[in-house]
Amino acid sequence: MKEVVLTGSDLTVEEVWAVAVEGAKVRLSEEAEKRVKKCEEVVVELVKKGEKIYGVTTGIGELARIFLDEEKGLELQKRIIYSHSASVGDVLPESDVKAAMLVRANVLAKGYSGVRLSSLKTYIEMINRGVVPMVYEKGSVGTSGDLSPMSQIAEVLLGGGMAFYKGELLPGGEAMKRAGLEPIKPYYKEGLAFINGPQMMAGQAALILHEVRDLLKSAFITSSMSIDALRAVKKAFDPRVHELRGHPGQILVAEAIRRLTEGSETMGAIKGRVQDGYSIRCTPQVLGPSVELYYMAKEWVEREMNALSDNPIFIPEDMEHLAAGNFHGQNVGIAMDVLAIGVSEVANLSERHINRLLNPNLSGLPDFLVEGKGLNSGLMVAQYTAAALVSENKVLSHPASVDSIPVSADQEDHVSMGPVAVRKMKEIVKNTWSVIAIEALSAAQALDFLRPAKAGKGVEAAYRTIRKEVPFMEDDRPLHPDIKKVRELLTSGEILRNVEEVVGAIKL
Repeated sequence: MKEVVLTGSDLTVEEVWAVAVEGAKVRLSEEAEKRVKKCEEVVVELVKKGEKIYGVTTGIGELARIFLDEEKGLELQKRIIYSHSASVGDVLPESDVKAAMLVRANVLAKGYSGVRLSSLKTYIEMINRGVVPMVYEKGSVGTSGDLSPMSQIAEVLLGGGMAFYKGELLPGGEAMKRAGLEPIKPYYKEGLAFINGPQMMAGQAALILHEVRDLLKSAFITSSMSIDALRAVKKAFDPRVHELRGHPGQILVAEAIRRLTEGSETMGAIKGRVQDGYSIRCTPQVLGPSVELYYMAKEWVEREMNALSDNPIFIPEDMEHLAAGNFHGQNVGIAMDVLAIGVSEVANLSERHINRLLNPNLSGLPDFLVEGKGLNSGLMVAQYTAAALVSENKVLSHPASVDSIPVSADQEDHVSMGPVAVRKMKEIVKNTWSVIAIEALSAAQALDFLRPAKAGKGVEAAYRTIRKEVPFMEDDRPLHPDIKKVRELLTSGEILRNVEEVVGAIKL
């Protein structure tokens, strides 16, 4: 994807990833340009008529009761940006900032925000030319939008703040100059227009969702490796079982497991066993809801990415301005909180698979998947690591969106805390990649003990990819390099690509 055209109505998670991570360029559609220009003219006309417009000819928040003349209204726009830039913490990745800028530009492209077309084009060119404002991670309560981080972005648009340009951190004005861009002088409504919405959390959520999609598909693979290595009973994955229950996520996971284990010489190989433990037998029933939560979160976030989230908004055809609350980030906050539960359950199930693989009483394989009882500990402590990460995920799964601390002298007396939900979600995803990496490492070791019998064709592809980088463990060695390598094979998509070359695209 080389270019993303902003219309204000059809931006996708994949397009956000393409711009923020892969460097695709951005431009406005012709219709979007016309809408933005029309709204710009309406704002000027309303101001000239002496209309009392929130945040344009009045103060903001609790100060909305104070009327401002035209000159002070212009000065207000600059001061809004400077006064709201109050974040703290670590510096956000450049990809997060570019994602937020893209989503904000898409909102402005709808043509109801009152921003000038020239200012919006400068904002977009910051993305295209690699001027990425330095933004701190903490400070937004998610209502009115992400005011503080979006203000740090807008500072650079005005020639202030700090920004990254070609790998160097520079004063914002210098970064703009090197990129051949002229900072703007904010006009009526533009201070609010560039900061008043939940686009930081929406942009970050889009990047998370893109990663979660690959994480879920990878979890199907690692689960199938465990199922195969534990010689599970095939009947639990019969399509009739899952169709009769009717949950689409469950049906999808069961179908993936069947494809990945097709041709296995190990599944069902334990004579007399009629069913397996829940963590094996119920893998589709556990992962299925996580799949459906992913779909729900993606729908909510993409809807927000294309939503009008300003205050006030302008309706050009009616020559009217409306002050309301579209900046509230509750949708994104709840979407991330709910998805956090779904992804935490992926890790939870994976750790139980690891336990079954390592426990000889459950697996029928050597203790901790290594020979030399008493001398070698094998993968014993890798499970400790998985358990630590899973436990941390459980703590992080507490919803942020049920919390609210009133701000702005109780004018803003309910906030979403969506940015906290996003940060928790990032950590959960990071932890879960490591847990499924430990599962894949353990399953590969288990499959070696079942040779010469082969696993299913998809499982074999994953096994071969791992064995090219991580050898069979005959005697104890430090485990962290092996875990790190398998994690890299998963997060880079190499295992997924090699498996899909054999079994075809895994549905999700």
